[in-house]
Amino acid sequence: MKKYPIFILLLLLPLIHLYAGEVDVLQVQVTLVEEGTYRFDVTLSHNDEGWKHYANKWDVVGPDGIVLGTRVLYHPHVNEQPFTRSLSGLKIPNHVQTVNLRAHDSIHGYGGQVITVKLSEQKRTTP
Repeated sequence: MKKYPIFILLLLLPLIHLYAGEVDVLQVQVTLVEEGTYRFDVTLSHNDEGWKHYANKWDVVGPDGIVLGTRVLYHPHVNEQPFTRSLSGLKIPNHVQTVNLRAHDSIHGYGGQVITVKLSEQKRTTP
């Protein structure tokens, strides 16, 4: 009779990594560097568990679904949550007025909170 709890635990063990959930975009700061060129500072939250399950990239996506830029995250951020990473020098066509920031993890793929930003509201930085 006491073998059943251990058996059930062994059956569920491979599913434990799914509890880290999807990665959320918490905050986005966009800076217009020069006409049509932007810098994105994006804050993500995800319960990274190590190399098998971690937030591994985020994308800047146009309203038509085309990915305009991707920031690859090359390692887990287990003890650094939430965390912010940047993507500089991203050229975006002038006709694009809004972009969506979405994130991806190594188990669930895309999911979690997405943030939409209006590019027309961004101010140019001064050198």
